[in-house]
Amino acid sequence: MKYISTRGQAPALSFEEVLLTGLAADGGLYVPETLPTFSAQEIRDMAALDYPALAQRIIAPFVADSIPEDDLKAIIVDTYAAFRHDAVAPLVQLGANQWVLELFHGPTLAFKDFALQLLGRLLDYVLERRHQKVVIMGATSGDTGSAAIEGCKRCNNIDIFILHPHQRVSEVQRRQMTTVVGDNIHNLAVQGNFDDCQAMVKASFGDRGFLPADRSLVAVNSINWARIMAQIVYYFYAGVALGAPDRRVAFSVPTGNFGDIFAGYLARNMGLPVERLIIATNTNDVLHRVMTTHTYGRQPLEHTLSPSMDITVSSNFERLLFDLYDRDGAAIAGLMRDFDAGDVHFSEAAMARASALFSSHRVSDEETCAQIAATWERCEYLLDPHSAIGVNAAQSAGLDPAVPVVTLATAHPAKFPEAVAKAGVGDTPGLPLHLRDLFERPERCEVLPNDLAAVQAFMADNLGA
Repeated sequence: MKYISTRGQAPALSFEEVLLTGLAADGGLYVPETLPTFSAQEIRDMAALDYPALAQRIIAPFVADSIPEDDLKAIIVDTYAAFRHDAVAPLVQLGANQWVLELFHGPTLAFKDFALQLLGRLLDYVLERRHQKVVIMGATSGDTGSAAIEGCKRCNNIDIFILHPHQRVSEVQRRQMTTVVGDNIHNLAVQGNFDDCQAMVKASFGDRGFLPADRSLVAVNSINWARIMAQIVYYFYAGVALGAPDRRVAFSVPTGNFGDIFAGYLARNMGLPVERLIIATNTNDVLHRVMTTHTYGRQPLEHTLSPSMDITVSSNFERLLFDLYDRDGAAIAGLMRDFDAGDVHFSEAAMARASALFSSHRVSDEETCAQIAATWERCEYLLDPHSAIGVNAAQSAGLDPAVPVVTLATAHPAKFPEAVAKAGVGDTPGLPLHLRDLFERPERCEVLPNDLAAVQAFMADNLGA
């Protein structure tokens, strides 16, 4: 299995090389040169597998020749043993054809645990074998940071620097990052917004001269292929549970950076019968505008009750564009140059291909609160604001009632008590037992100006691994 850049000018890499690379040298994102596919019978047989066994089945082709089968199995089993629910990703029915896939039973109560718990263990394995030390740099709008820290905190060969927008994540999200103790863990509160943090990460991968020559820079944001790979699994898990391949399934995905829903697109291309992928956005609706106007453009960022989706530049959308433009790296490089200069208008042919599978829906804060309240009143099921956006989009999609629609429930409602309170559904949801003392733990965080040089200087001065 080889991986190629969406911009066509970087060398093809192995899985192990991609794991440690992040952005390609030409600024593009790595994708598999070819996708593994599964027959209808092979998908039917997946119904007999528990989550770790299914993960092994899906992931093994992507890491072929890099990690022996027995070692990969041990890594995967250890990864999902850290989840609090035996099913790992349980399905809950909300209506006749409406389901939620609970992706918040990991250590940090967010879907990003599925990928980042695995990523941390993969890095540990590879770095020990290579006798190599690396620097992890990531930007977070809330959940990625805590999941990355939790997944990588035990790694002896890693210094991890996570940037988050100062005072623009929920208190629970912040404390999940800043209360983790470790000399190799650094939380940086940047006096800007998430897009500023993400731009610093991309700039640092473009010019790594601020680090010593013997230190590689590794990505934990969804630009890292391993994260997308891990997320493909739960689409198959839900689809098979609801009758695939003999029944088509749709998915509604709360998304800002397009990584989670891109994993669903890959699952469909690997053989899962996906009827539709619904892009559910808040008022930062860059992806909804792409789907409805065929224009990719920046707008001022709004701060919402669903902060993990407060994003105006959707990094992983480039991976889909690569396919929509027939894997023409030069065309994608040109589009991304145009986007750096202003708005980009996509071709009618490319958007027709996208619309055949994807639709989109935009949900305001008021509609989010109304959805939380309505679902609670109907089912006594409590949604977090991101999952509520997904449910609202699913119910608005107008699909055939015979097609089950699965909303990806991306976070535990206890992470967003302000939104739950605004919805007026009763008491603030309590944190699970392992986080009950979160508000009593000491915090450690550095507040830095919205300045790339200041952030890079801090990183260079605080390498300890």
